[in-house]
Amino acid sequence: MLLRREKVSVLAGIERLVALQAQLPNPPYVGLWTRLVDFERDELTALIEKRRVVRSTMMRATQHLVTARDYLWLRAVLQPMLDQRCRHNWGRAMAGVETTALLDAGRAMLEERPHTITELKARLAERWPKHEPNALGYSVQMLLPLIHVPPRGTWGMGGAVPAVLAEPYLGRRMSDDRSPAKMVLRYLAAFGPATVADVQEWSGLKGLRAAADALRPKLRVLRDEQGRELLDLPDAPLPDPDTPAPVRFLPEYDNLVLAYADRTRMLTREAQEAIWTKNGLLATALVDGTVAASWKIQRERKRATLLVDPVRRITKSDRVALVEEGQRLLAFTDPEIAERDVRFTALARG
Repeated sequence: MLLRREKVSVLAGIERLVALQAQLPNPPYVGLWTRLVDFERDELTALIEKRRVVRSTMMRATQHLVTARDYLWLRAVLQPMLDQRCRHNWGRAMAGVETTALLDAGRAMLEERPHTITELKARLAERWPKHEPNALGYSVQMLLPLIHVPPRGTWGMGGAVPAVLAEPYLGRRMSDDRSPAKMVLRYLAAFGPATVADVQEWSGLKGLRAAADALRPKLRVLRDEQGRELLDLPDAPLPDPDTPAPVRFLPEYDNLVLAYADRTRMLTREAQEAIWTKNGLLATALVDGTVAASWKIQRERKRATLLVDPVRRITKSDRVALVEEGQRLLAFTDPEIAERDVRFTALARG
């Protein structure tokens, strides 16, 4: 949905992408704005409040927004990865804590009322005072299907987000089918053509070769310039390589950048170093379909400035297009601020 904005519902847009990374509250809103026609912030907030879109620990053990109907089956598929990440991260610190007892305690707390991760850690540490609170709290978050509830986690509402048990919150039972086949097909619909390694990088699940091989009769098999096998859906569009791609602004942690093991299809290695910081993945700007800059918004009382920091040379015509799209972005993110500006660092002017 980056060659042109699509006129589809917010639910359909989220499901086209499978899920939206949601480490921070605002990026999913920007990710939908850049892909959907006439998207408004209140649309997504309303879906979260109505429990039709939920925020939970999902792919790569990170926070994502996903539709409730997808969450009910997708979380089960991802659970083996979450179990493994939990053992890897906290196994040693959790020695001596019986998992069943820990999850029973966590479940009882969450049945009482919503808890933030900080509250969970504190209460669990009272039960297991000799163990690391982080290990206790994050183990519960990864091993139990939890949903983070609004208003925290919606536009402009940062801070710790309380969590509840998923099934009572949604009023539906979760699937116990852990077959990854459906997930692989949904990934390819969103991000194909791609390698098996790409699916594994995006999801965090390993060992997907067997699932991909079982699906092979239903898939189109291609080769990239290096001769690597790419899988795709048989009816998926394959735009001509010379198709012009308009400039687009992607939010922090957008899955388009995170969805591939080989990210050089999207950006150079030098650009990767520029957009990854100790705090995570910066927001990026696409020019002709590849990452050309990072960006952020600097706000003062009466002024909002979009700062564009190129990671490669940008032509004059593309700078003009970025300014025009940047002004539209500022009108979306800061409609209450009248003075809006887009500025580039020196590299773009060189």
